[in-house]
Amino acid sequence: MVFAFDTLGYSKRLREAGIPGEQAEAHAEAARDFIMVELVTKTDLAAALSALEGRLEAKIREGDAALAGRIDGLESRLEAKIREGDAALEAKIERLSLQLTVRLGALMVAGIGALALIQRLN
Repeated sequence: MVFAFDTLGYSKRLREAGIPGEQAEAHAEAARDFIMVELVTKTDLAAALSALEGRLEAKIREGDAALAGRIDGLESRLEAKIREGDAALEAKIERLSLQLTVRLGALMVAGIGALALIQRLN
């Protein structure tokens, strides 16, 4: 709320106190000029609020962009780790499969050898 400085009332009180009229008016106008400069208007507040909102929105956009960049970086690193894990797991599965094949082959050879031995003995 803006309060206008009442120069007429101020001048009147000065005159009532014995100050000459011209001096009282000059003093009242000088006081008004000094006081009114310091008052903030609705327009001033609206302009300051608008500027503040603009800066805040810019900071939010900067933060969003930075956060999106960090998320993208984390996502890329996570995908790389998953690919590494998948490759290691596939290599282990392949190695185990080969070991099983070799063991089954050895069992088959041993089984065939045992059958051949049994047939010779009979």
